Amino acid sequence: MVSNNAWIKSDVVPWIESNYPNLVIYGYKITSQDTIDYNCVAWAAEDDETWWWPDAQNQHYWPPDIPREETLEAFQEAYQKLNYEICESDALEEGFQKVAIYSNSNKIPTHVARQLPDGKWTSKLGQYEDIEHNNLQGLIGNPGYGEVACIMKKLITRVL
Repeated sequence: MVSNNAWIKSDVVPWIESNYPNLVIYGYKITSQDTIDYNCVAWAAEDDETWWWPDAQNQHYWPPDIPREETLEAFQEAYQKLNYEICESDALEEGFQKVAIYSNSNKIPTHVARQLPDGKWTSKLGQYEDIEHNNLQGLIGNPGYGEVACIMKKLITRVL
């Protein structure tokens, strides 16, 4: 299931698979080297240069005029600034791109994944690698990520 890229260290797969056991069941592949340049929230927003988080100390980027709080509502507002709207299904829809916001049992957002044009999903695992995973269930079961709390979609604008 794992990519054959030469840069993948032999200890990467056991770390990922021990922390995200459902990825083994549902399938994944590593698509980047680890980096601290960006996190999952930024990656889902298609930003691979900035770490996004609503920290009260203003150490990280957060969209202007959105509350700097770790709430589902604040995360939804951040993606609404990017033209996403709440929707019901994670199913692939022609002409739309989707994101999935995960939250823990306390309803605090923990992770965001972005749907790819083929219906698979892409995630940045904290400061580690980006992965492509076949579905959202691959990350459920990790105590830090919790469950999918919200799906949002935006119309894809195509450049001619």
